[in-house]
Order: sequence, then structure tokens, then C-alpha cells
Amino acid sequence: MILNDTIPHGSHRSVLFICKRAIDDPIVNQVSRELEQDIVRATTPADGLDQARTGDFALILVGYSGDAEGMLETVRAVRANPRSNRTPIVALGLPQPLPFPQELLYDAGAIAVLTEPLSPTILRAKARFYIEAFNSQFERHRAETELEQTRSRLQRIIEAAELGIWSWDIGADRVEANARMAALFGVPQERRLDAPLATYLAAFHPDDVAPTVALINAAIDGEGAYAATYRIRAAGGGWRWMIARGHVEYDDHGAPLKVHGVVMDATRQREAEQQLHATEERYRTVFDSIDEGLCVIDMIYDADGTPCDYLFIEANPAFVKHTGLVDAVGKTIRQIVPAHEQHWFDIYGRVAQTGEAVRFENEAQGLNRWYDVHATRLGPAERQRVAVLFTDITERRLSEAALRRMAADLSEANRLKTEFLATLAHELRNPLAPIRSGLQFIRRSPADRDAVSRVHDIMERQLDHLVNLVDDLLDVARITRGQVELRCERVDLATILSAAVETSMPLIEAARHAFDLRLPPEALVLEADPTRLTQVVSNLLNNAARYTPKGGRIALEARRDGGQAVVTVSDNGIGIAPEALEEVFRMFTQVGQAQQPGSGGLGIGLSLVRSLVELHGGSVSAASAGTNAGSTFTVRLPLVADAPAALPADEAGMIGTVTDAAPPGRSVLVVDDNRDAAETLAALLNMLGHRAPVANDGRQALRMLPSLMPDVVFLDLGMPGMSGYEVAAAIREDARLDGIRLVALTGWGGEADRARTKAAGFDEHLTKPATVEAIEEVLRRV
Repeated sequence: MILNDTIPHGSHRSVLFICKRAIDDPIVNQVSRELEQDIVRATTPADGLDQARTGDFALILVGYSGDAEGMLETVRAVRANPRSNRTPIVALGLPQPLPFPQELLYDAGAIAVLTEPLSPTILRAKARFYIEAFNSQFERHRAETELEQTRSRLQRIIEAAELGIWSWDIGADRVEANARMAALFGVPQERRLDAPLATYLAAFHPDDVAPTVALINAAIDGEGAYAATYRIRAAGGGWRWMIARGHVEYDDHGAPLKVHGVVMDATRQREAEQQLHATEERYRTVFDSIDEGLCVIDMIYDADGTPCDYLFIEANPAFVKHTGLVDAVGKTIRQIVPAHEQHWFDIYGRVAQTGEAVRFENEAQGLNRWYDVHATRLGPAERQRVAVLFTDITERRLSEAALRRMAADLSEANRLKTEFLATLAHELRNPLAPIRSGLQFIRRSPADRDAVSRVHDIMERQLDHLVNLVDDLLDVARITRGQVELRCERVDLATILSAAVETSMPLIEAARHAFDLRLPPEALVLEADPTRLTQVVSNLLNNAARYTPKGGRIALEARRDGGQAVVTVSDNGIGIAPEALEEVFRMFTQVGQAQQPGSGGLGIGLSLVRSLVELHGGSVSAASAGTNAGSTFTVRLPLVADAPAALPADEAGMIGTVTDAAPPGRSVLVVDDNRDAAETLAALLNMLGHRAPVANDGRQALRMLPSLMPDVVFLDLGMPGMSGYEVAAAIREDARLDGIRLVALTGWGGEADRARTKAAGFDEHLTKPATVEAIEEVLRRV
């Protein structure tokens, strides 16, 4: 190393002055100041040599100290030092005459010799010249070194980048290329400095020659630079992609001289780009085609670092379907849904900060939807970017809620059913107990006619109660199946209320209630089934009587309200808690303890009331101030718009009609698999003066009929083996049995049931248990 390369360009260099004597110091110091050079003083040759070995100096002055040989040795040592072997050395202070030939100093390495007396002017001139010359040489050396280093670095970069370098002499049509360029294009190395351009074009893909030449010509004609991408034939077959860049060199007159350029093999890059493009296409296909909503968001934080919003970066088409948000990309959720809940920001903020993916279900109240969400961070934490995959599960959540409600309703229905069955068992036992006791009394005391008569009345009342109970159950079944058929006619509401009061008055009087009936002076005409509406009002009156302590007050009122008739039944009984006002109309619901023993009921009466009223196009509601504050039930029914103020006498609702007595002495065959029921009915018919043999199954009846030839057959429908319908069909198919009248015996009494028996060939339909009056009426008709 000739010069110290560690000294920065333009650094200030000192002057080294080696001399034992201080005689010349003033002159040297003066020159140093004038030249703005620092002086480093060494008083011994050894010290001076050490300074020369470690420092960088622009000039070294060696002074004469009376030792000629020592001065020569010092100059030789400084010159021999690699660090100072190019530094100018000036010997000064030698006496006249010289103690040795001057040539010896020049041979030792000095470039100038100054004798006594020392002239500041000469020293200044010499010093300036040598310092400037040295600095110039130093800077030139530094520039050469930096140039060499730059060339070396450039070469390493070219080699590392595997760049092909070329220059095309346009006039000579000669391409100079580096080894990489020649190797890429398959040009022999010995021709890489003088091959024509056509040699390189021969390696091009045929489709890329003309476009590339056109780009080069365009650059030559004025654009000055060109860039091209083309394919060349690979050494092992196939094609490789090249990226080329170049510029045109012009002479002083603007004529093109050369084209210089670089070429890089971009095959791997091209393949990577194609793979990336294919990956992006697959991603985009998945992104756009999946049914789930997918969006990419960037989290936004407030000054305290709390997540407070997010920006939509991407969103797939399904995003709109699941959210209803259109054109969300580029907007924040707060801009679109200002009331978006904080918990969404907290969850996504944690995902963005921790990188931990989460899956959860949550409600977005601002969107009125529920979502199943999977969120994961995209990229490093610094980006705060989150991918959100989600599905609208609102319908599922609503279904689950509906299922939970249904399960609760089923559970409640099951509970009510259990309570109903227990109540039903109790309600059935209540009338059966006095009936059973009465039968035992009659068996043991048949001679006590007065007592038997009283017991008989009790048994009839309890039997009526049982019949009413079964009728209510049948009504519930019919209403549940939608089989109730109303027999509507024009009827005055007063007629219905009077019939209901007549039905319920025994229960009201038994509890010693005060009863108040208020009817309007005008006729309130309804298009209604009088029997069903009588059942409605009677049910309300009975409930008032049952749930009011003895001696209470019950009121029944009717009035007009616009186009509606309003009926209210009120009492001062046990009342209804506010939360139970709507519950009372549910099936099997009982909200209080009946005040009259044995009159609690099954909890189906008010459900029947609502159903029957609604079938008439009306409504019913309950009101109460609370427990022990009494109750009021209000029924609203539509009035007939064009009804007269008063009904004609023939439409006033006759209570009953007079009928002829049943002809005596009829032959009646009773067919029923229930032996007790069959024998009891036969005994009753015999008591009424008829002849009533019994058959206990269908086949027995068919065997008896040809010889018996009865006038009437009472036929049970639900017999095992051969049903009543099958027996009736066999009778109607046998010509010998023409003229026999068939009466169906069944527990089903709906309109659909009656229509079915009629279609099966029965003449009459009798619902069990049948009263004597009903039996006699049927016998009169047949």
C-alpha cells in the first residue's frame, strides 16, 4: 500500500519536521502558518520514523543537527517506510560548504536540499509546490482506487445478477458481449467480441424477432432507450424469457453510433409470475364463488390504542347477500353502521395484535342479524389486517329460538296435559261416586220410594254433569281438528242470553249469588249459532258462579257498540292476577281455586269460549284489578247490518215444539259389544213398551236378523271384529232385510260423523249416552 487509503478525500495533512536543533523552528513555524499547515515535531530520528509509520503527511522536513551520517540515515529510513515512500522529503539547514556531496541526499530519497542561511521565501515556495503535488498525486491515486473498486463491484453485481452485457457498433454491425451474454444466446466465446447482430437474433423465437428489432430501431430513430421482453432458444430445448434494456449513444452531431444494453434471464421470474397469476386467479375464483361472506379489513385505533373502527379493503359478492351492505370497500363500518357494537372491534383488534385466529357467533344489532364468524390475521402485526369469513345465521338462530320456545311450549303442554288428566280423573270420579252410591242404595232399599226418588234425582244430575263433561271434551277435539260447523241463523241476542241464564241459574242460586241482568230495549240481531253462543255465555256465567264466594254478585249486560254487540259477565269473586289475564284462555289452564265444592272444572271452558267466539268473527277478553278484586269478561260479536229493530214472531226463537208420541210396540234389536250398555238400553226399551233383544257382535246380529226381522236396529259403530259400518253395509246389501231402519250408536256427534253414518246407510244418528227423550224422538222419526 503506497498511500493511506483510510484518509478521507480532502482531509487536512500535517507537515512532519524531524530535527534535534530548534534553530530553524521560527522559519518553519512561519511557513507553516502561511501555508495553513500543522507541524508535527520529532526531535530524534527514531521518533520521526515512528511518526512517519503511523501518520500521513503532505511533506517531511529533515533538519541538519551536525551529524551528516545521521541525516542521511534518517532520510533513507523515512523513504524506505511504505507509508511515506511517496511523501516529498526536503533536507534543510545544511552548512556551507556541505559536509558531504549533495548527491548523497538525493540518492537517499530527498527531493530538495536547502542550505544555510535558510530563506523563508524559498522554503515557502518549495513547501507549497511539494504539498500541492503530493495532494494531487494522492487524489489521483484515490480516484483510481475508487474507480477500480467501482469496476470490481459492478463486475461482481453483473456476475451475481447473471446479466448479459453488450454493445452493438451500428456502423460496423459488430456486437461486443460479455461471456454471460454469449452463453445465453449460444454464441461461441471466441466470437463474443465481433459477432454481427444477426448472430444473436438467430436465437430469438420467430414471433419475437420483428417486435424486438422494431423497438431497437425506434430507440435509434429518436427515443434513445428501449425495453423489450422476448424469448430465446434454450440450450437444452424449449424457450427462455429475456428482459432487455438499452440506450443509444450518439456523436456530437446526433448521429447514432452504438447501442449499449443488458439482458437478464427472466424465465424463473416469468414462471413465478405465471404461478402467482394462477394462484391469484384461484384465490379470486374462490373469493368470488364461495357462499360465505368474506372481507378483508384494516383495523383503526383511537389515540389511546383502543380499536374503534375498521376499513373495508376487499369484499366478495356474497358479502352483500349476508350483510345487505353495498359498496362497502373503501369505507369504514362506522360510516355505514354508526351504531356498530364495540365488541366487534375488540375481537378483531385482538386478532390483529396477537395473530390468534378466532371463531365465534355474535349478533350485529345494527344490521339486525346474527353471524358465525372466523377471523384471522393477514400479514405481520404492523399491517393490522384481518380476514373475516362469516355466514348469516339469523334464520338458524330464529329457528333455534323457535325450537326452544316450542320445547318450552311442549313442556308446558305436557305439564298441563298431566294436570288435565289428573283433573279429569277427579272430575269423573265426582259424579260417579254418588251414582254408584245411589245404585247401591236403590238395590238395598227399593221399597223406600221417596228416598229412591231423591237418589234418582241426584243420579240424574250427576249423569247430566258427566254428559256435559264429555260434550266439552268432544267440543275441544272438534275445535282442535277444525271440525266444528256452526248452524247460523238470525237470532236476537236477548234470546241467547235468556237461554244461557236459564241453564246457569241453578248453579247461581245454589251459591246464593245476587244476579243482575241488563238488556237493551232494542233488538241486537246476530247471524250466529244460538246453541253455541248459549254455550259461551253459560260457560262465563258458570265460571262467575264457581269462582265467586257464596253470596257474591254476578252481572250480565248486553249493549250495542257501533256495529258490534257487547256482552259482559262480571263478578266480585276471587279475581285474576294481571300476568294470568291472557293465560286463562289457554287449554287446561286454571288460575284460581273454585269457591264451590266439586265445581272446579277441567280448565277447558274458557278455551272453548274463545274458540267459539272467534268462529263467529268476534273476540273475548278478560279484565281484573287483581286477586280478590273480581273479574269481567267481555265478548264482542258483529251485528247484522240490515236487521230490523225487532224480530218477527216467527223468528223470535221458539223454545221447543210439540211432537207426537212414539208408536208403541216396536221391535228393536240392540247390537253392542259392551254387554252392560246393551242390556241397559234393551231394558229401557222394554220398559217403554218395545221388544228389544240383544246381540253382542256384528256376526251374531246378522244371524238373528232374517228370523227376527226387527223394525229398528240400534247399532254400535265401534265393535271389534266387525264394525257397525260393516254390519250396516251387509244389511243394506241383503234384499230380505229391506225396510229395517238403522240407528247409529256412537260417542261421536259432530256434523262430519253424522254425514258419514248417513252415507253408510244409517237412518238416524244417536250420540252416547242417549237420554230417554232422545231415544223416544228417534223412534218417533223412524
